[in-house]
Amino acid sequence: MSRKRVYRSKKKLGQVPGSVIYTGERSKEKLFIDAFDYTKEFCNEKELQSVQESFEYKDTDSVTWINLNGLNHVTQIETLGEHYKFHPLVLEDIVNIAQRPKIDEYDDYIFIVLKMLYYDDNNTIVSEQVSFILGKNYVLSFQESEGDVFNEVRDRLRQAKGRVRTMKSDYLLYTLIDAIVDHYFSVIEVLGDKIEDFETAIFSGNTDGDISQKIQNLKREILRVRRAIFPLREVINRIEKNESPLIQKRTITYFRDIYDHLIQVSENIDIYREMIWSLMDMYMTTISNKMNEVMKVLTIMASIFIPLTFIAGIYGMNFEYIPELQYKYAYFILWGVMIVLFVGMIIYFKRKKWL
Repeated sequence: MSRKRVYRSKKKLGQVPGSVIYTGERSKEKLFIDAFDYTKEFCNEKELQSVQESFEYKDTDSVTWINLNGLNHVTQIETLGEHYKFHPLVLEDIVNIAQRPKIDEYDDYIFIVLKMLYYDDNNTIVSEQVSFILGKNYVLSFQESEGDVFNEVRDRLRQAKGRVRTMKSDYLLYTLIDAIVDHYFSVIEVLGDKIEDFETAIFSGNTDGDISQKIQNLKREILRVRRAIFPLREVINRIEKNESPLIQKRTITYFRDIYDHLIQVSENIDIYREMIWSLMDMYMTTISNKMNEVMKVLTIMASIFIPLTFIAGIYGMNFEYIPELQYKYAYFILWGVMIVLFVGMIIYFKRKKWL
């Protein structure tokens, strides 16, 4: 009996464009909002109790990063969007976790969607949508649940490491996207290790019955990573060519570095994609070779016993007169002939390297 498939897109069929409907499965996540407000001289870190507390950071001279975890709290997100005057389609895309990586440019802010990839405790790849909104002096980030790859960015803000405290909000956006892209390399490294393990297992013959299913699962992981990463190249490319005053020219160079990293990751994905197809072909070839070995052994055994069976069949016929049957040593001579034939065929097969 086939498993019934559930399509997330059906949840939004017939809805008015701009409807803020959460399409994920983490409907019980708690709302968690934290804020970093900083300049070159100071950095204030605060956990916000509601989205209303973030309103005070909109028009300050400092740079503010507000991170919201819990896309299932659509009412709070709508309240935030109303205050910051975000387009309804932006709010819709934020809570639609099946969104493709994209960038939308508006008059006073830029909206970006991308995928954050990581492996969970079960060694299963997880693709979580992260949305960014870049304003004049702020960056808003939206995640489905707590836990991300931004801890290093937080440490740099707290300890004033690097340039982030001396730059504007566009550089903060760069550091956040760069943290996600850098984590792609960790995912790619795990995929490479898995492929190498499969290669070793197949070459050594230490394959279990479900190795083909494991290879198929790995192929799905690679395709999932590919769908998350490849569209992001277009996003970064558009940022490089962007003439918005929100992104300074000196920051474009840093985004160009992200683009180079994405090209490198994409090339590795293409290589691994070819390798996974080769793994399947290699596995099927190994199975075919094992089957050929079995058939070769059976063929050799049949070839050995065919003449012996022929001789036994001749002297097993129930004719009244067979001269050899009356001979005193016929039984022993027949055994000798059969043994000589058996040994001779074994020697012949070994010389031919069939054994």
